[in-house]
Amino acid sequence: MTDTRRRVKVYTLNEDRQWDDRGTGHVSSGYVERLKGMSLLVRAESDGSLLLESKINPNTAYQKQQDTLIVWSEAENYDLALSFQEKAGCDEIWEKICQVQGKDPSVDITQELVDESEEERFDDMSSPGLELPPCELGHLEELAELVASSLPSPLRREKLALAVENEGYIRKLLELFRQCEDLENADGLHHLYEIVKGIFLLNRTALFEVMFSEECIMDVIGCLEHDPALGGLPRRHRDFLTKTARFKEVIPIGDPELRAKIHQTYRVQYIQDMVLPTPSVFEENMLSTLHSFIFFNKVEIVGMLQDDEKFLTDLFAQLTDEATDDDKRHELVNFLKEFCAFSQTLQPQNRDTFFKTLSNMGILPALEVILGMDDVQVRGAATDIFSYLVEYNPSMVREFIMQESQQNDD
Repeated sequence: MTDTRRRVKVYTLNEDRQWDDRGTGHVSSGYVERLKGMSLLVRAESDGSLLLESKINPNTAYQKQQDTLIVWSEAENYDLALSFQEKAGCDEIWEKICQVQGKDPSVDITQELVDESEEERFDDMSSPGLELPPCELGHLEELAELVASSLPSPLRREKLALAVENEGYIRKLLELFRQCEDLENADGLHHLYEIVKGIFLLNRTALFEVMFSEECIMDVIGCLEHDPALGGLPRRHRDFLTKTARFKEVIPIGDPELRAKIHQTYRVQYIQDMVLPTPSVFEENMLSTLHSFIFFNKVEIVGMLQDDEKFLTDLFAQLTDEATDDDKRHELVNFLKEFCAFSQTLQPQNRDTFFKTLSNMGILPALEVILGMDDVQVRGAATDIFSYLVEYNPSMVREFIMQESQQNDD
C-alpha cells in the first residue's frame, strides 16, 4: 500500500506571485553526494522521475504553514512549497529540516527573514525581543505607532509577529474592538484599524490562523471597517456578509470541516478583494502568505468536493429531476457555476482531473437537460458552465457531441 503520509504536491511561485503545480509525488530525505549534504527528494507518483532535489541549506528560512505546508526560497524570486496529504508526513520532514539546521521542531520558521543593512541588523539582533505595551484602550495609539515603525524592517516585523503570537494579543485586541464599538470610541477604532492592517502585513500564517478562525474573523473585518480616511463613516462589510451574502447549502454538506473551510475561504477572499486597501508595491510582497492561504484553501475545497460522490450525485440528480422546483434549480445551477469558477484557480493538471470527475458524474447530459428548460436565468448559468467546459476541456465536449450524434443517427 502506498504511504500517503509522504505524498506531496510540489509548487513553485511564478512571476505573477501565483503558485504553479509541478506535480504529485512522494518525498524523502537523504544525503546527496552531488549536493554534499542532506537533501529533500520528491519522486513523481506517475513515473518515478525526480520532481525535486533540494539541499537542506543550514541558513535557509523554512516555514511550516497550516499544518501540511512547508515553504522556502531556493534563490531570489524562486519560492518552493511542499503541500502534504497528511499532517504526520509534514511533521516528519519538518523534523528532518530542523535536525539539519539544529532547530527545535516546535518552531514554525527556522531562520529570521533578514534583508537589512549590516548595521541595522546588528543593532536589532543585539536588542532583546520586542516588548508590546499592555493591551488596554489607553495604549492603542502607542501600539499603532509601534506596528507602523516595525513594518519597514524585516527583523523588527519578525519580532513583532512573535510577540503578538506568543502573548495571544489578537484576541485581546478584538476584545478592545468590541469595547470601542460599544462606547462609540472613534479614536480607538481608528487605531485598531491601523493595528490590524499592520498585522496583515506581518505576513505570518500562525497569526492568520487565529484571525481567520470562526470566533475571530468577523471582529477582524469589523476593525477594518473603521478606516480613518473615511472620515468617521465606517463601511458595512459585516452587514453585507451576514445579511446579503449568506452561504446557502443547496445540497447538505455532511463534512463540517468542508463547510467551515468554504465559509472561511469566502470571507478571507472578501477581505483580500474588498476590505483591505489596495496594497502598494512594497505591501504587495508582504501579503504573499495571504494569497497562499486562499490558494491552498481553494485547492483543498475542490479536492474535498470532488471526493464527495454522494454530494455530486445528489447535485446532478436534483438538477435534472423534473420535480425540482424553479427556485431550487436556480440555486443548484448557480452553485455548480460557482464551483466551476473556483476551479479556475487550479493548475491545468488539477483542473483536468476536476472536469474529468464532473464528466464521470454526468455533467454534460445534465447540462443538455437544463439548456432545454424554459427558465432564462437557469439556461444562462448553464451556458456559462458549458463555456468553462469548452475552454478547459474541449475534447470532452467534442467526444460527447459525437456520441450524441451517433446515437441520433442510430
